[in-house]
This record gives sequence, structure tokens and C-alpha cells, in this order.
Amino acid sequence: MPRFAANLTTMYTEHSFLDRFAAAAHDGFLAVEFLFPYEHPAAALVALLKEHGLKQVLFNAPPGHWQAGERGCAALPGREQEFREGFLRALDYAQALGCPRIHAMAGIAPAGAARPRMRATYLANLAWAAGQASGHGVDVLIEPIAARNMPGYFLNRQEEAHAIAAESGMANLKVQMDLFHCQVEEGDLATKIRAYLGGAGQSRVGHFQIAGVPERHEPSTGEVNYEYLFNLIDSLGYHGWIGCEYIPAARTSAGLGWLKKWLTAA
Repeated sequence: MPRFAANLTTMYTEHSFLDRFAAAAHDGFLAVEFLFPYEHPAAALVALLKEHGLKQVLFNAPPGHWQAGERGCAALPGREQEFREGFLRALDYAQALGCPRIHAMAGIAPAGAARPRMRATYLANLAWAAGQASGHGVDVLIEPIAARNMPGYFLNRQEEAHAIAAESGMANLKVQMDLFHCQVEEGDLATKIRAYLGGAGQSRVGHFQIAGVPERHEPSTGEVNYEYLFNLIDSLGYHGWIGCEYIPAARTSAGLGWLKKWLTAA
């Protein structure tokens, strides 16, 4: 049965961030994810998770200058030390929160950047990060993001993400398969899910995320038949979490009719 995690960055924005944990738990979520924890002491987040019976299943490593438009630096030559210091900070948070996954964002390619050099930097940084994380039972995730939604982002397609993960040789370097971005960039979702999730014991898929396409609202809206995909994912033996990284069309709780069916079935 699919297990869903509320994304507290995109959902429940009618509440202050620290109040979103209670709201998610009230609506039946058992797990949460969000972009970044670093504005809050780890102890405060741990207390909220414990109070509301929630698991933290994913967050991102520091992304560089987010407000200036940066979206990670793992693939940016010359910023290796910044990436590594940031990842160690993320790993400290992951251990405190009991979070088994950290997403390392690749970054926006600088003008004139040589892609082969960026790829080599990316591989080296990811292998290092996965090595640091492996002793703590933490997976490092990479996510292909649609060029339409994040122009210039280094990693856009599933095939390349899986090739990089395999080339690293690190068992705990996995792919965050965001089905919204996959549909926008590539389409053919069911075939790709079968290709990359088939034989789940050997799969490099470490996490799923969802949103309706094209507006990025509830998964019950738009062109993607998520009910079909949830059943497919379940049939292929996936036991991880599905992150709800969507922007509610109105108040979050009012749009959770799609979720109630699955909670009742579970």
C-alpha cells in the first residue's frame, strides 16, 4: 500500500512552518519531508516529530545562495569545499532527525560551463557524500528536474540520473523520481517506473514525489492518472515513501480527498 509523506514546504502554507507538523498529523500523514531544516534547531524539529508521531523521510542539503537563484552546487567546479561542508551539516541534521535520505542538488550550470567537467565534479562530490553517509545508514539522492521548471539545472532526465548513480559504485546513491518532473520532461511514466523500479531489491529508486501536471496542484488533478501509477508502484514491491510535493489549489486539508481513499484502504 502506498505510503505518503506531506511536503511541509509546499503544503500547509496557511500555517507557520512549525505548525505544519501538527496539521499534517491531524490529516493522517505519518511522515513528512521539506526542502531545508537549517533555519530551526534540530532539537526543535525532533520534538515536533516526536510530539506528532511523524517520521522525517527527506530533506535537501544546503543549496548555496537559494534566494539569489542558486539550486545546489554539487556539480559546480570550484565549489567542492562548500558542497562538502554543507553536506556534513545536512548529515548532522539527518542523524538528529532520524532521517534516512538527503537530496544533494546538482545546481544551475554557469554560462559557458563545460558539461563534462561538471559531470566529473558531480560524480566526485556524490561519491564522497555517499561515503560519508553510508556509515550512518543514510542514502544520498539525486533528482532529475524538468528544464521547463528549473532552466539550466544540470540534471534533467531519468536515464542520466540512473547512469550517474550506477557509475558512482555507491549502493546508497539513489534517484529521487519526481513524477511531476518526469512527466513534464519525458512522459511515458509507467514504462519508466517499470524500467527503474522493476526488481525493487536492485532498484536505484530511493524516493518518489508527486504533483498534478501541469499546474502542480493535487495529484487528483491534471493529466496524470496517479491511481494507476500508485497501484503499479505497489505491485512492483516498492516499500518506500511517496512525497507529496505539490501546491494545494486552496487550503491544504480541503484538497485531501484523494488521500482519504488510500488511508481508508490502509
